[in-house]
Amino acid sequence: MDKEVVNIVDRRTGAAYDLPFFKGAVRAMDLRQIKTGPEDFGVMTYDPAFLNTASCQSAITFIDGDKGILRYRGYPVEQLAENCTFLEVAYLLLNGELPSALELKQWVEAITTHTMLHETTKKFLEGFRHNAHPMGMFISTVAALSTVYPESRHVLDPEIRRLQIRRLIGKVPTIAAYTYRHSLGFPYVYPDNDLSYAANFMNMLWKMVEPKYQANPVLARALDILFILHADHEQNCSTNVMRAVGSSQADPFLATAAAAAALSGPLHGGANEEVLRMLDEIGTKDRVHAYVDSVKAGKGKLMGFGHRVYKNYDPRARIIKWAAGKVFEVTGGNPKLEIALELERIALEDEYFIKRKLYPNVDFYSGIMYQAMGFRPEMFTVLFAIPRTVGWLAQWQEMIEDPEQKIARPRQIYTGYEARNVVPMEKRAAAAVTA
Repeated sequence: MDKEVVNIVDRRTGAAYDLPFFKGAVRAMDLRQIKTGPEDFGVMTYDPAFLNTASCQSAITFIDGDKGILRYRGYPVEQLAENCTFLEVAYLLLNGELPSALELKQWVEAITTHTMLHETTKKFLEGFRHNAHPMGMFISTVAALSTVYPESRHVLDPEIRRLQIRRLIGKVPTIAAYTYRHSLGFPYVYPDNDLSYAANFMNMLWKMVEPKYQANPVLARALDILFILHADHEQNCSTNVMRAVGSSQADPFLATAAAAAALSGPLHGGANEEVLRMLDEIGTKDRVHAYVDSVKAGKGKLMGFGHRVYKNYDPRARIIKWAAGKVFEVTGGNPKLEIALELERIALEDEYFIKRKLYPNVDFYSGIMYQAMGFRPEMFTVLFAIPRTVGWLAQWQEMIEDPEQKIARPRQIYTGYEARNVVPMEKRAAAAVTA
């Protein structure tokens, strides 16, 4: 018998089925042949939150959660963070290979050409209240670009797709910086295309009256590394949304806005802010032991530890921990870092957390690092969205070019009433629940 086949016996009918493996998986549609009769729909899989369902094939990002491995296009993320700029990594994710010197020069020029926002888009931003959350402003403004570039709806045209990709990568730092300036009542700062991608973002955030903004090179490099580490992470919640919305052939601005909306939730992009709240709650290094004991007693959560995918130390967390040390050499010490280091030390030695495979994840140190660099917590998710836009676009492009992809349309297991007739108003009983 072929070893690349799984044999299923349906005890309801006694029928046996040989289902071939496809790249280590069984195609869900092959289960449809398992029926009790001609009118039977066939067997479906039930998998809330897609815990064990592959929705696509992808050549972009590889994760081995048990071993703590993360690779972009085959390259370990540690090597990319050490040796490459963010725009090099963006090129890699979108094109499959790292660029040559000439290709990188042309790519950087292509991105910086699109950093400006149309003046009407700036006015759109001005319509938000002064206390509007930056993430809500970011999502709305990215979606509004769909109306600025109506040709973007022609998603099957490769040249149009490439143009929108360059536009989005160029503009999301500008939009992000403008949401920050708007919240402070400061005038917007135009992009300075003489600066690197990260330094230009810092310029648009923090330039005041100086003729030329000079970014601290250590902080600019640290931000670039953070962008690399957040660029893509396989089929996470927001990437799944990007592919689902994109599968309807919605334009990339709308699909990116939808993905950013998914990212805005505290269970996805807002986790590093929760880490800061936890560290504030602990307060001082000497209270870490007591806090760990309370977590073990079920009286709290250890934020920034554990991950849906990683059952080992998140490789991104190691790099961010190193980069955070470099940042604090510039910005000065931070008591939160001392608390975090002690918390990590205790948790990694405690059998309770080791047994549950609760290791630090990417959010554990990133929030402390962002705060030290001058970012307010409400900006953290927007900072996440800037580099993740590249990953979303790479996944969207791959999905568009995949001949197997169709419009996303999951099935359901219906749990409601069977067919019933409408009762006249005068014969209806009072409703048991209210809307």
